[in-house]
Amino acid sequence: MSKIGIICAVDRELSPFLEKLHPKALPPQAMLTFYQGQIGKHQIILVRCGVCKVNAAIAAQALIDRFQVDLLINSGTAGGINPSVQLFDTIISEKIAYHDVAPHILTQYHSFMESVYFPADPRLLALMRQCAPQLPIPLRFGATVTGEQFIDTGMREEIDRQFSPLSADMEGAAIAHVCHVNHIPFLMIRSITDTPTHSGMDHFEQNCEKASGLACEATLALIGKIPSQGI
Repeated sequence: MSKIGIICAVDRELSPFLEKLHPKALPPQAMLTFYQGQIGKHQIILVRCGVCKVNAAIAAQALIDRFQVDLLINSGTAGGINPSVQLFDTIISEKIAYHDVAPHILTQYHSFMESVYFPADPRLLALMRQCAPQLPIPLRFGATVTGEQFIDTGMREEIDRQFSPLSADMEGAAIAHVCHVNHIPFLMIRSITDTPTHSGMDHFEQNCEKASGLACEATLALIGKIPSQGI
Protein backbone atom coordinates (compact mmCIF):
# COMPACT_ATOMS: atom_id res chain seq x y z
CA MET A 1 0.00 0.00 0.00
CA SER A 2 1.32 3.43 -0.92
CA LYS A 3 0.64 6.66 0.96
CA ILE A 4 -0.38 9.65 -1.12
CA GLY A 5 -0.45 13.17 0.29
CA ILE A 6 -2.83 15.75 -1.18
CA ILE A 7 -2.45 19.42 -0.31
CA CYS A 8 -5.11 22.05 -1.05
CA ALA A 9 -4.75 25.69 -0.11
CA VAL A 10 -8.32 26.58 0.88
CA ASP A 11 -11.52 24.89 2.05
CA ARG A 12 -13.24 25.15 -1.33
CA GLU A 13 -10.36 23.24 -2.96
CA LEU A 14 -10.43 20.54 -0.28
CA SER A 15 -14.23 20.15 -0.10
CA PRO A 16 -14.64 17.96 -3.22
CA PHE A 17 -12.20 15.42 -1.77
CA LEU A 18 -13.99 15.36 1.59
CA GLU A 19 -17.34 14.85 -0.16
CA LYS A 20 -16.07 11.99 -2.33
CA LEU A 21 -13.76 10.18 0.10
CA HIS A 22 -15.44 10.81 3.49
CA PRO A 23 -12.06 10.66 5.24
CA LYS A 24 -11.46 10.57 8.99
CA ALA A 25 -10.11 13.69 10.67
CA LEU A 26 -6.84 13.13 12.53
CA PRO A 27 -5.34 14.98 15.52
CA PRO A 28 -3.97 18.39 14.46
CA GLN A 29 -0.29 19.03 13.94
CA ALA A 30 1.29 22.46 13.41
CA MET A 31 -2.23 23.92 13.68
CA LEU A 32 -3.31 21.88 10.64
CA THR A 33 -6.06 19.25 10.44
CA PHE A 34 -5.19 16.16 8.43
CA TYR A 35 -7.68 13.68 7.00
CA GLN A 36 -7.11 10.00 6.28
CA GLY A 37 -9.00 8.12 3.58
CA GLN A 38 -8.60 5.29 1.11
CA ILE A 39 -8.73 4.88 -2.68
CA GLY A 40 -8.29 1.25 -3.66
CA LYS A 41 -5.09 0.10 -2.02
CA HIS A 42 -3.79 3.64 -1.58
CA GLN A 43 -3.93 5.41 1.76
CA ILE A 44 -4.74 9.09 1.20
CA ILE A 45 -3.71 11.87 3.59
CA LEU A 46 -5.37 15.23 2.88
CA VAL A 47 -4.70 18.66 4.34
CA ARG A 48 -5.79 22.25 3.78
CA CYS A 49 -2.57 24.20 4.21
CA GLY A 50 -3.81 27.78 3.97
CA VAL A 51 -2.74 30.39 1.43
CA CYS A 52 0.88 31.21 0.55
CA LYS A 53 4.28 29.60 0.49
CA VAL A 54 5.28 29.11 4.13
CA ASN A 55 1.92 27.54 5.00
CA ALA A 56 2.25 25.19 2.05
CA ALA A 57 5.80 24.22 3.03
CA ILE A 58 4.73 23.50 6.63
CA ALA A 59 2.00 21.17 5.41
CA ALA A 60 4.27 19.40 2.94
CA GLN A 61 7.00 18.74 5.50
CA ALA A 62 4.42 17.51 8.01
CA LEU A 63 3.05 15.04 5.45
CA ILE A 64 6.56 13.76 4.84
CA ASP A 65 7.70 13.61 8.48
CA ARG A 66 4.54 12.50 10.26
CA PHE A 67 2.86 10.36 7.62
CA GLN A 68 5.84 9.22 5.52
CA VAL A 69 3.93 9.83 2.29
CA ASP A 70 5.40 8.28 -0.85
CA LEU A 71 4.35 11.14 -3.11
CA LEU A 72 2.63 14.52 -2.95
CA ILE A 73 -0.04 16.07 -5.16
CA ASN A 74 -1.04 19.73 -4.97
CA SER A 75 -4.62 20.11 -6.18
CA GLY A 76 -6.64 23.28 -6.52
CA THR A 77 -7.06 26.45 -8.57
CA ALA A 78 -4.80 28.86 -10.41
CA GLY A 79 -4.84 31.99 -12.53
CA GLY A 80 -4.14 31.72 -16.24
CA ILE A 81 -1.12 33.63 -17.54
CA ASN A 82 -0.67 32.47 -21.13
CA PRO A 83 -3.34 34.06 -23.38
CA SER A 84 -4.24 30.64 -24.79
CA VAL A 85 -5.36 29.36 -21.35
CA GLN A 86 -9.13 29.28 -20.93
CA LEU A 87 -11.36 29.26 -17.85
CA PHE A 88 -11.51 25.76 -16.31
CA ASP A 89 -8.56 24.38 -18.27
CA THR A 90 -6.72 22.04 -15.93
CA ILE A 91 -3.02 22.82 -15.78
CA ILE A 92 -0.50 20.06 -15.11
CA SER A 93 2.78 21.57 -14.03
CA GLU A 94 5.75 20.05 -15.86
CA LYS A 95 8.06 22.45 -14.03
CA ILE A 96 7.46 25.22 -11.53
CA ALA A 97 9.39 28.28 -10.36
CA TYR A 98 8.97 31.16 -7.92
CA HIS A 99 8.21 34.38 -9.79
CA ASP A 100 8.96 36.47 -6.69
CA VAL A 101 12.34 35.01 -5.61
CA ALA A 102 15.68 36.18 -7.03
CA PRO A 103 17.13 33.35 -9.16
CA HIS A 104 20.49 33.26 -7.38
CA ILE A 105 18.81 32.42 -4.07
CA LEU A 106 18.11 28.91 -5.38
CA THR A 107 21.18 28.37 -7.53
CA GLN A 108 23.87 29.81 -5.23
CA TYR A 109 22.39 28.85 -1.87
CA HIS A 110 20.42 25.87 -0.56
CA SER A 111 19.14 23.96 -2.56
CA PHE A 112 22.06 24.67 -4.97
CA MET A 113 19.86 24.04 -8.00
CA GLU A 114 20.99 24.15 -11.60
CA SER A 115 17.99 26.28 -12.57
CA VAL A 116 15.08 28.07 -10.91
CA TYR A 117 12.64 25.30 -11.90
CA PHE A 118 11.47 22.37 -9.81
CA PRO A 119 10.54 19.57 -12.23
CA ALA A 120 7.47 17.43 -11.75
CA ASP A 121 7.97 13.70 -11.33
CA PRO A 122 8.16 12.20 -14.85
CA ARG A 123 6.31 9.02 -13.81
CA LEU A 124 3.37 11.02 -12.47
CA LEU A 125 3.37 13.16 -15.60
CA ALA A 126 3.24 10.04 -17.78
CA LEU A 127 0.31 8.65 -15.79
CA MET A 128 -1.47 12.00 -15.95
CA ARG A 129 -1.17 12.01 -19.73
CA GLN A 130 -2.87 8.60 -19.77
CA CYS A 131 -5.80 10.13 -17.86
CA ALA A 132 -6.48 12.86 -20.42
CA PRO A 133 -8.82 10.89 -22.74
CA GLN A 134 -11.12 9.86 -19.87
CA LEU A 135 -11.56 13.37 -18.46
CA PRO A 136 -14.27 15.78 -19.66
CA ILE A 137 -11.91 18.73 -19.30
CA PRO A 138 -8.85 19.85 -21.29
CA LEU A 139 -5.49 19.10 -19.69
CA ARG A 140 -2.68 21.54 -20.42
CA PHE A 141 0.92 20.54 -19.66
CA GLY A 142 3.60 23.19 -19.21
CA ALA A 143 5.49 25.56 -16.93
CA THR A 144 3.84 27.29 -13.96
CA VAL A 145 4.93 29.87 -11.40
CA THR A 146 4.25 30.67 -7.74
CA GLY A 147 4.27 33.96 -5.85
CA GLU A 148 2.48 35.61 -2.96
CA GLN A 149 0.28 37.92 -4.99
CA PHE A 150 -3.03 37.60 -6.74
CA ILE A 151 -2.06 38.16 -10.38
CA ASP A 152 -4.11 40.86 -12.05
CA THR A 153 -3.81 42.41 -15.50
CA GLY A 154 -0.76 44.55 -14.87
CA MET A 155 1.48 41.74 -13.60
CA ARG A 156 0.63 39.07 -16.17
CA GLU A 157 2.69 40.59 -18.97
CA GLU A 158 5.91 40.77 -16.93
CA ILE A 159 5.54 37.25 -15.55
CA ASP A 160 4.80 35.95 -19.04
CA ARG A 161 7.90 37.71 -20.37
CA GLN A 162 10.18 36.19 -17.73
CA PHE A 163 8.83 32.64 -17.44
CA SER A 164 6.26 31.97 -20.21
CA PRO A 165 4.09 29.97 -17.76
CA LEU A 166 0.63 28.65 -18.37
CA SER A 167 -0.56 29.66 -14.89
CA ALA A 168 0.31 31.20 -11.54
CA ASP A 169 -0.56 30.20 -7.98
CA MET A 170 0.53 31.00 -4.42
CA GLU A 171 1.73 27.65 -3.02
CA GLY A 172 2.90 25.14 -5.65
CA ALA A 173 6.62 25.96 -5.90
CA ALA A 174 6.97 25.84 -2.12
CA ILE A 175 5.52 22.32 -2.05
CA ALA A 176 7.72 21.32 -4.98
CA HIS A 177 10.72 22.81 -3.13
CA VAL A 178 10.04 20.70 -0.02
CA CYS A 179 9.58 17.59 -2.17
CA HIS A 180 12.82 18.35 -4.03
CA VAL A 181 14.97 18.44 -0.89
CA ASN A 182 13.24 15.34 0.54
CA HIS A 183 13.36 13.35 -2.74
CA ILE A 184 9.58 12.92 -2.80
CA PRO A 185 7.74 12.66 -6.17
CA PHE A 186 5.53 15.70 -6.78
CA LEU A 187 2.87 16.83 -9.22
CA MET A 188 0.62 19.90 -9.26
CA ILE A 189 -2.89 19.82 -10.74
CA ARG A 190 -4.78 23.14 -10.85
CA SER A 191 -7.83 24.34 -12.74
CA ILE A 192 -8.17 27.91 -13.98
CA THR A 193 -10.45 30.44 -12.28
CA ASP A 194 -9.28 33.64 -14.01
CA THR A 195 -7.47 34.61 -17.21
CA PRO A 196 -6.14 37.73 -18.94
CA THR A 197 -9.62 38.30 -20.41
CA HIS A 198 -11.51 37.24 -17.26
CA SER A 199 -9.27 38.76 -14.61
CA GLY A 200 -9.77 39.88 -11.04
CA MET A 201 -10.86 38.51 -7.70
CA ASP A 202 -14.51 38.51 -8.75
CA HIS A 203 -13.83 35.86 -11.39
CA PHE A 204 -11.86 33.79 -8.89
CA GLU A 205 -14.76 33.85 -6.46
CA GLN A 206 -17.29 32.96 -9.15
CA ASN A 207 -15.26 30.08 -10.57
CA CYS A 208 -13.41 28.63 -7.56
CA GLU A 209 -15.96 25.95 -6.69
CA LYS A 210 -16.24 24.55 -10.23
CA ALA A 211 -12.49 24.72 -10.84
CA SER A 212 -11.78 22.98 -7.53
CA GLY A 213 -14.12 20.15 -8.50
CA LEU A 214 -12.38 19.74 -11.86
CA ALA A 215 -8.95 19.61 -10.23
CA CYS A 216 -10.24 17.03 -7.76
CA GLU A 217 -11.62 14.91 -10.62
CA ALA A 218 -8.28 14.97 -12.43
CA THR A 219 -6.41 14.16 -9.20
CA LEU A 220 -8.60 11.14 -8.47
CA ALA A 221 -8.17 9.94 -12.06
CA LEU A 222 -4.41 10.09 -11.61
CA ILE A 223 -4.54 8.17 -8.32
CA GLY A 224 -6.58 5.52 -10.10
CA LYS A 225 -3.65 5.01 -12.49
CA ILE A 226 -0.98 4.67 -9.78
CA PRO A 227 -0.02 1.01 -9.19
CA SER A 228 -0.91 -0.40 -5.77
CA GLN A 229 2.78 -0.69 -4.90
CA GLY A 230 3.37 2.96 -5.83
CA ILE A 231 5.40 4.53 -8.65
